[in-house]
Amino acid sequence: MATPFKSPEEFREVMDRTFAMMSEDADMGPKLREADVPQRFEFDDLELVVNIRAARTGEEGELHWEWTDRVDWEPKVRMTMTSEVANKYFQGRENVPIAIARRRIKAGGDVKSALKLIPITKPLYERYRDMVEADYPHLSI
Repeated sequence: MATPFKSPEEFREVMDRTFAMMSEDADMGPKLREADVPQRFEFDDLELVVNIRAARTGEEGELHWEWTDRVDWEPKVRMTMTSEVANKYFQGRENVPIAIARRRIKAGGDVKSALKLIPITKPLYERYRDMVEADYPHLSI
């Protein structure tokens, strides 16, 4: 499958905006920080990796992420997927448990903890779709 993104740089831009929306949301951000489930996502079609964790004291926002494996924390959950699957997920068009069962997402570690975060992030789908429609219409499904 080909990526719907114009480039790896565009993918990072869209994901950075998405993670920022989660981190800055008055309801979602604190809940994700409190859950404290460090995750590593690999987007194998673009050869990109991002590690995400709860923000620490003194860090801005509720979440902290780095586009590298050189981080000072261990992820509790590891997921590998294509950029297409990630785009579908954030639009609310990809069911994570089904995607794992069908191997569209390869998951390891404490997957149960990650699945518990899905209801917290559900309000993001509409905001992501709005962002895509306004700024990245080629990604709309």
